[in-house]
Amino acid sequence: MRILCALALLAATIAATAAPRTPAGDAEVLERLPMRRGDPAMAELRRLRAAHAARPDDPEPAAALALHYFELASADGDPRYVGYAEAALVPWRDKPAPAEVHFARGLLRQYRHDFDTALQDFARALQAEPAHTGARAWRAAVYMVRADYAAARRECDLLAEHASELLATGCQAYADAATGKARPAYERLRAALAARPDASREARLWTLTRLAEMASLLGDSAAAERHFRAALALDVKDNFLRAAYADFLLEQKRPREVLALLKGTHSETLLLRLALAGKALGLAEADKHVRELGERFAAAALRKERLHLAEEARYLLDLKGDARGALAAAAENWRLEQREPRDAAILLEAAVAARDPGPALPALRWLEESGYESLRLKNLAAKLK
Repeated sequence: MRILCALALLAATIAATAAPRTPAGDAEVLERLPMRRGDPAMAELRRLRAAHAARPDDPEPAAALALHYFELASADGDPRYVGYAEAALVPWRDKPAPAEVHFARGLLRQYRHDFDTALQDFARALQAEPAHTGARAWRAAVYMVRADYAAARRECDLLAEHASELLATGCQAYADAATGKARPAYERLRAALAARPDASREARLWTLTRLAEMASLLGDSAAAERHFRAALALDVKDNFLRAAYADFLLEQKRPREVLALLKGTHSETLLLRLALAGKALGLAEADKHVRELGERFAAAALRKERLHLAEEARYLLDLKGDARGALAAAAENWRLEQREPRDAAILLEAAVAARDPGPALPALRWLEESGYESLRLKNLAAKLK
């Protein structure tokens, strides 16, 4: 899942102490996004920009461009692409639009945590095109983030009417793994993937990442490792995959491998893991990463953005030793309906460190009611009780 960001992030991330400056004019270039020579994604971006420029009143090329920008944001963890995507859709803000415009807008809104409106956008896409599997799958994903598993399952059931068996199985398995059925969900999804050797790289990437998470949850580190490596071998750049594998490596006490995995990273999610690995190895470079993270979080607070609260909580707890601050950030993150297992984990960890179970009570209820099968989370809950 990739849930973050806003139009305000068109501007480059600045340090909290940097002095503001007004551009000389609208045409002034403040910063250019990285364009890698020979990169197929950037070649496609140039093609889509040209198509949009040639037909600025046509929603089809605008939606295609916005969707590609969203894919780049997901791959690189760079939220500025989301701002460009939103700008492409502005002309259809207050007038009728086809399904793809509503779908793209829903993706961008869920990226910046506007979940209610994103669900409405996906519903509009489905109203215009009932067989739109992307809109249906993302509705399920939003409900999973909010820990509304009954609603997610309903979307998965409806998805099965139009989607491939692999996608439909993955949707159901994703919900089952969060609600006490991780082993059968894992076996069912693994069989579905084996039955589809012709699945796209993107479908295989998503499925392998889910399988790795499920195997890790079940305590099968060797299987999790195989799935993570198979996903990485697809050579599809994905910010979430690298973050998930980095977390796995950190839990396995393999920080040096994290440094190699995340070399040259820029997103907050990956920079956090890089700092944690550097700290575990006692590297001086870790202090630089910690300072940069602090500046980014401070700048986000000035812009009143609350998009990386889970990462900020982990930064405060594991890198700054501020249990109270971490608990406040993690509790706010949960209140804003970021309720995946990783969000529960940092909330429980911060509550244990702060010796204050009160703010973590919602996560404790979630753990008990969902049936989530994490020994680690259950041990944290036991300490709080």
